[in-house]
Amino acid sequence: MNMDRRSLLKLSFAGATVGVFGGLGPARAAGTAVTISEALRLGMYASLYVAADKGLFAKHGLEAEVSTAGGIALPTPILLSGRAQFGVTSPGMSVNATREGGKIKNIAKIVGGVSMWAMARPDSTIRTIEDLKGKTIATLKFPSSTIQVPNYAMKAVGKFDPKEAGVTFLELPAGAQAAAVKDGRADVATAFEWDISIGVEQFGLKPVLSFADIIGPVAFTTAMATEEYIAKNPAAVQGFCNALAEAQKLMHQDNAVFTQVSEKYFPKVAPSVIANATKNFFGSRTAIPTAPTISAEEWDRAMQLELAGGSVKEALSYDRMVENSFALKAAKTFGTAG
Repeated sequence: MNMDRRSLLKLSFAGATVGVFGGLGPARAAGTAVTISEALRLGMYASLYVAADKGLFAKHGLEAEVSTAGGIALPTPILLSGRAQFGVTSPGMSVNATREGGKIKNIAKIVGGVSMWAMARPDSTIRTIEDLKGKTIATLKFPSSTIQVPNYAMKAVGKFDPKEAGVTFLELPAGAQAAAVKDGRADVATAFEWDISIGVEQFGLKPVLSFADIIGPVAFTTAMATEEYIAKNPAAVQGFCNALAEAQKLMHQDNAVFTQVSEKYFPKVAPSVIANATKNFFGSRTAIPTAPTISAEEWDRAMQLELAGGSVKEALSYDRMVENSFALKAAKTFGTAG
């Protein structure tokens, strides 16, 4: 991966957070030492934080440390260099690494839908993807999934070309999208949490579209490991997937688990914002997975999305890129959907 491409990919999805980074909480317990390299610190990666906070990694035999890489393209080179055993990022990054000679498999689903919403003023009549025709959408600057996702949704689900339909993307710095909607420069803004709930609380906006529900189940963010590590450390890989499955089950049984853990790991985000975000995350059918398994359909949809957005130049097959057996066993163990 050359530096220009890496720099672009590093910026992609960068607006998905409000800049709350840092180390993860509890002291590491005895077990197989592993480092988990996450792309960014994001609310939608809650499966990791709940597994860490509730001692589930330790319960399943891992002495786990979660480290924030600082960009979506960074976990894969960290994996390939041996500085981490598990990576968490966009699945397209594993495809790019594999095309360049790396041997990486996606082993678990961290985010099960495109956890992005569109927010608008309270009097907005936008209710469907077709209602975006002729509208101005406030986004982050290209390349960003805040442009990639609505583009894909309009083409694949709405069956119309955004440019031909008069859609305008107003590209702005991080944090400026909600203000552009409030002052009338844009009809709608596309954003992740916590930005959506900040828009509601501070700018009086409301979420009008859930792209997770529009696009459907997709392996939006995955956990991955090298083929060599999987072959040599199957017990550690199983323990990792078990911890994720149990964390996801806990959150769906009691959404307050997500709220409580998020307040701890995102201390600069107002509790009221996290409370509202909890409703959005679990009001979506797919954002926080009920199980870490990756289906062929979810993989194929992820590849379509990444191709449409330019994150990958070529899709690689489910059979080549996914090792689902560990997540499937974990889902069966904890009685979750698999």
